[in-house]
Amino acid sequence: MPKFQFVLLIHGHQPVGNFDNVIEQAYAHSYLPFVRLLEKHPKIGIGLHFSGCLLEWIEKAHPEYFELLRSLTARGQVEMVGGGFYEPILISIPPEDRREQIDRLGDYIEKHFGQRPRGGWLTERVWEPQLPSTLAAAGIHYTLVDDNQFLSAGFEPSQLRGAFVAEDMGACVHLIPGLKLLRYLIPYRDPSETIGFLRTAAAEYPGGFIATGDDCEKFGVWPGTYEHCYRDGWIERFYAALEREHEWLEMATPGDAVVSHVPLGRADLPSASYDEMMEWALPTPARLRFESIEKEFSSRPDMQPFLRGGIWRSFMAKYPEANLLQKKMLHVSAKIRRLALSRRRGNAFHAARESAESLLLRAQCNDPYWHGVFGGVYSPHLRTAPWRALAEAEAIADGLTHRDALWAESKSCDYDADGREEICFTSGTYSAVLCPADGATICALDFRPSNVTLINSIARRVEAYHSRLKNLASGGPQGAVSIHEQMRAKEPGLEKLLRYDRWARHCFRTLVFPANQTFGDYEQLRLDAQPGIAAGTYAASELSETGVTLCHKAANGWHTRKKISFSPRDGLFELSGDLELLGAAPATAQVGIEMVLNFLAPNETDRYIEAGGERHPLRWSASVPGSELRVVDLYQNAAVTLSAPGAREFWVSPIETVSDSEDGFERVYQGSQILAVWPAEIKAGDTWRGGLSLKVERAR
Repeated sequence: MPKFQFVLLIHGHQPVGNFDNVIEQAYAHSYLPFVRLLEKHPKIGIGLHFSGCLLEWIEKAHPEYFELLRSLTARGQVEMVGGGFYEPILISIPPEDRREQIDRLGDYIEKHFGQRPRGGWLTERVWEPQLPSTLAAAGIHYTLVDDNQFLSAGFEPSQLRGAFVAEDMGACVHLIPGLKLLRYLIPYRDPSETIGFLRTAAAEYPGGFIATGDDCEKFGVWPGTYEHCYRDGWIERFYAALEREHEWLEMATPGDAVVSHVPLGRADLPSASYDEMMEWALPTPARLRFESIEKEFSSRPDMQPFLRGGIWRSFMAKYPEANLLQKKMLHVSAKIRRLALSRRRGNAFHAARESAESLLLRAQCNDPYWHGVFGGVYSPHLRTAPWRALAEAEAIADGLTHRDALWAESKSCDYDADGREEICFTSGTYSAVLCPADGATICALDFRPSNVTLINSIARRVEAYHSRLKNLASGGPQGAVSIHEQMRAKEPGLEKLLRYDRWARHCFRTLVFPANQTFGDYEQLRLDAQPGIAAGTYAASELSETGVTLCHKAANGWHTRKKISFSPRDGLFELSGDLELLGAAPATAQVGIEMVLNFLAPNETDRYIEAGGERHPLRWSASVPGSELRVVDLYQNAAVTLSAPGAREFWVSPIETVSDSEDGFERVYQGSQILAVWPAEIKAGDTWRGGLSLKVERAR
């Protein structure tokens, strides 16, 4: 009788743009000790997947680690598993880029470890029914998805004792169900519970196999797990427990298990990911209702498979900032693909195009496109890495397309795929996206000479976990529990920062609000600004290569006219927003034009706000006399000078979110909102005029 097999597929990844010291700690606390312990137990065979960007970091920082991996792969104890090189969500990127991502990691693994991978790790286990065509064409024989995807399709838990076949347009790939129960047993419960579960499964399905896939970081990086796994010896006990059962149980690599077992049948699965991810993808009101329903049916395991959240694509609707980044990636990808049709030849052209393609692939790393306990849409440094790569890639592609150094162009298109047209302005020194349907604001602005994205902020919005934060007192660390179950705050008083934006954090938003409101109201997001002027739909006219005029008529009779214009110059550009307001009745008010800038590091001395000859940290909050202000980033080599002739004051306030992470609730600086403020006595039929301009140049 063949032995029952247990397949363990371990995945390691660090986001593009993550800090070296963070990756180094993960290496020391997880990647290195995990594999060293594995070396001591040669009967424990596993699948091991590291993203290409993490492998590149390890190759440079710890080349000796590759020797250890080579020895384990040579003796068949470790199977290196492929996937997308930069760990993209495959369904979020163009098919051509999917193939390139998979091929690059396959080439890398084959070069360094001697074998081309048979399997592919599916980033965040995000599955959609059309993926077999992508995977099979790239030579991927199998992948792992979570068991909940099988259960929601009508499979019984007892059926998930091997691999199945998924097909799309005649292309097939083997699907291995990864069991959620094992994810929660390992490494949090005593090893005997895992052994007991495996023993029961072996009795029910002799000769089959059971699998689970999970993050290597849970063995040493997640809170409390380093002490639990290594100091307290959980992994050592786990391996020893598995080895003691050798008479009936065998640890197998995923590729060997798939090859040695006949598929159990066909599996046509819905679009899905792991349970937690699908819950995170829901809009906040729906997520709160979903949590209540889950509690209501917690005693009904027969109902659990049919309680499903959203799909991964839902993050594009939940977080417009993630959608904008993803659509920027798609636009840049299309530009780079068009270069392949060019008749231009020569080494310089091909080298530039390949550089742009590599930058594009880096920008497809999944982390900044979503948010849960993991996911980095709330992490500015993780958002900045793809934005910066895309800014550089697009500048290269445009530079190869346009021969004139002082070229400029504009076009109207539905840039972010929301059913409303935006206007794109580009030149050798800038790239910008203007949103007529959102108050004629600018949602994206790149300074190309330094490859810096200047806005890159995020709106403060209600999250489902905010209700838990309000009831949480900051306490000491917990023991080793799943990050999905823990609750902790990284500092006290975070609940006081829970305030929410009315509008997206874009630039050149016009705020008309009562004369008695103050800087304190602005700081606390209490301005009673007229919504039609601030976020209404403007009609565009007089569009040129470097500017546009936009008009709006509010229901209360206010007429607003904006003129946005760019002046590109060698190595810098100026951006002007001129405003005209015509009131239907006399009004005493204040008029503000808002800018949002994010230079990331609020406490570093090489990033600062300069006002009245004095320097202040980015997290500075104050009201200062107008009419000029400068924001400087020496690290990224960009400086922005704001000029608002006649403005009485600049109101400056940090944008700070409170988000959840694997380390607990945390405060994150998302940039600064800067409002140029004018007092306005507007008579009926009179026109009020003002304007704000930016000069963007290198800081050094």
